[in-house]
Amino acid sequence: MSDKKKKKREGFWGAYINKKDGAIRGYDIKNPSVKIFCIFIMLICATLVVISVFPILWVFLASFKDIREFTRNVTIFPDSFDFSKIKATWDALKFQKYYLNSFISVAGSVVCAVIFNGLLAYGFAVLKPKGHKIAFGLVMWSLLIPATTSIVAVFRNINMVGLYRSFVPLWLAFGANAFYVVLFKEFFEEIPTELLEAAKLDGAGVLTVFTKIMLPLSKPIIMVVIIFSLTAAWSDFLLPYLVLNGSGKETVMVKLFAFKDTPTDAVSVLRATLFAIIPPTILFAIFQKQITDGATAGAVKG
Repeated sequence: MSDKKKKKREGFWGAYINKKDGAIRGYDIKNPSVKIFCIFIMLICATLVVISVFPILWVFLASFKDIREFTRNVTIFPDSFDFSKIKATWDALKFQKYYLNSFISVAGSVVCAVIFNGLLAYGFAVLKPKGHKIAFGLVMWSLLIPATTSIVAVFRNINMVGLYRSFVPLWLAFGANAFYVVLFKEFFEEIPTELLEAAKLDGAGVLTVFTKIMLPLSKPIIMVVIIFSLTAAWSDFLLPYLVLNGSGKETVMVKLFAFKDTPTDAVSVLRATLFAIIPPTILFAIFQKQITDGATAGAVKG
C-alpha cells in the first residue's frame, strides 16, 4: 500500500507513519496511550496559541472602535469595521515618517550585524590569529553581561564622538553582538577547509575569501542573523530613545512611548500600537521556520 493511501486511511495520524525520529515515531503512535498523550499535548499547544494571539487580535478589533464605543461597549467585536478610522489616526499621527525612520535604523542595523559580526567570526573560525581563543572567550563572557549595565558609558561616548541624534550608533550597536558572532563562527567552522585553501592558492586575499567564498556559502545563517537583527532593531527602544529623542528621527517605538505625553485618546494609542506590531508580526508569519531553526543553528556539529 502506498504512503498516501496509508496516510488517508490513518486520517489525522497519517502524518506519523513515516516518522522515524523525535519523541513520537511511527510505530509509537499505534499505542492508544501515546495517542491520548499526543492529543493532550496538542490541546495544550492550541491553548497557548490562543493565549498568545488574543492580545494582538484584541488590539486589532479595538482599533475599529471610537472612544465612546471603546469605553462603554464591553464586547470584543466592534459595531462596524470602518477602516477610515485607522487611516485617520495614521494621517493624524504622521506615522509614515516614523516608519521611514525605523526603516533607516533597521536597514543599517542589519547590514552592520552581518558584516561586522561576520568578519569577527571569520577571524575566530578561519584566520585564528594569536590570542584568538582569549578574544573569543571575552566575547562569550560578554553574553553574561546585561546590555543596560553599560548604557551610561555608551551614551557618554556617543556624545563625545559627536554621534548624538544620529542613526550611526544604532547601526554600530548591532554590529557588535556576541550572539551573532557565535552563530557565524559555528557555521564557518563547518565549511570545508579545502575550498579556502583552493582560493588562497588562486591568489585570493583575506577579504576576497570572506566576500567571495564565506558569505555566498553562508546564506542560511546570514538569513537567520538578518531576521534576528531586523526584529530586534525594530523593537529596540532604550538606545533609540536616548540618541534620537527630540531629533525628528524618532523610530516607531520611541514615538509610541511619546504618546503618553500628548492629549491622545486611548483608541488612538491602540491604533498606534497596531501600526507598531504589524511589521514584526508579518515578518514572523513569513519566516517563522528560519527563526525557530536559528535557535539551534550551530548547536549540532558533525
